[in-house]
Amino acid sequence: MDTPRSDPSNAIIRLDRPAQGGAVGRAEDGCVTFVRHALPGELVRARTTEVTARFRRADAVEILEASAERVDPLCPYAHPGGCGGCDLHHASSLEQRRWKSAVVEEHLRRIAGVKLSVDTLSPTSSARGSRTRLRCAVDDEGRLGLFEARSRRTVALDACWVADGVFRTAFNRRWRGASEVELRAVGDGPAFAVVRTVGNGGDAYDVWSLDGVRLSPTTRSRVRVGENVFAVSPRSFWQPHRDAPSTLTDVVTRWLDPLPGDDVVDLFGGVGLFSLPLARLVGSRGRVTVVESSPFAVRDARDNLAGLAQATVRQWSVGARSINDAVREDSLVVLDPPRQGLARGTVASLVRRSPRRVVYVSCDAATFARDLKEFLNGGFVLNRLEVWDLFPMSEHVEVVALLDRGVGRVNSAGEAESFGLRPGG
Repeated sequence: MDTPRSDPSNAIIRLDRPAQGGAVGRAEDGCVTFVRHALPGELVRARTTEVTARFRRADAVEILEASAERVDPLCPYAHPGGCGGCDLHHASSLEQRRWKSAVVEEHLRRIAGVKLSVDTLSPTSSARGSRTRLRCAVDDEGRLGLFEARSRRTVALDACWVADGVFRTAFNRRWRGASEVELRAVGDGPAFAVVRTVGNGGDAYDVWSLDGVRLSPTTRSRVRVGENVFAVSPRSFWQPHRDAPSTLTDVVTRWLDPLPGDDVVDLFGGVGLFSLPLARLVGSRGRVTVVESSPFAVRDARDNLAGLAQATVRQWSVGARSINDAVREDSLVVLDPPRQGLARGTVASLVRRSPRRVVYVSCDAATFARDLKEFLNGGFVLNRLEVWDLFPMSEHVEVVALLDRGVGRVNSAGEAESFGLRPGG
């Protein structure tokens, strides 16, 4: 007589390792399963939430053997069936950094063919209240919330643990008629909301105070980063973590290391976060070209760089044509693309222009690893890498890489020279 097998939709699973999408283990029937709300080493009862041809997704609904790094979530919405905005509220800060390092290492090895030991670095600010931008869904009653993991179901919130506490005012009111509300507490001045509504004429965007007063569409945030002050329009991109602008600017300017008279190209340049300090470093004999597709960010960048004759802002999409026009042999290039990384052919276009140095800033380790492989195959080498925990309580990270033309530490075979490569080394 066959022994009855356990129900795979409610299975007991031992978790082996961290991965994007949850800790990974194998169910009794051998199926690979990604389990949210679990940690490596734990034994859990997992409820299946999704089945594909190659794996299952599940939630840990009972912890049978807990990891020593498990903590009680500080957010009341961090549980199965709750908010999907954060992944790791149940993990200690040490375990979160280990998790992120392991995921980045896996992407580098599997996608780029590069074997590196990675340490995830923490910013100065505490995780709580560190997020200064939060894009919220709106439920049928006008309440703000975030989606359940891998779902379009809105989970209404009273507050968000990782977001600036000033947003509580917005969570306490109703936003009826809105399709989406982005809360912003960027820089000096009052926080506000960018409200998107959908009508027959398409999407419309309006600026409101958090307590429901319509504001001028010309409202801008003013943000000081080091010695520089930036104007940021409501629909211009700005790094969401409080420490991200200063942290990333410091790394980019140090690693790019421009000299007076150098030529710098800032692709996906936004409002000029990197371009403004770089323009000051190259001086009047140098050149800085900002390439940005958003008309809102272009306007901000032109205002932020006003008075610096060496700086030019181009409203272009990043692609072969803009690269051919902007990048010269021996240029220094900054890349800060969106989560999907670089479009097909972009790396090849850059390689053909033969810049001296590239600093790549990425918020997605997988697409970064994909693009890194192309750079390595094109004759560039990876000389430095840092991973920053700028998305606390989630699996996401910010990766910054220094790529030099021809001479360096990690080549196209993914091999490090004898002195080794460590983050920031």
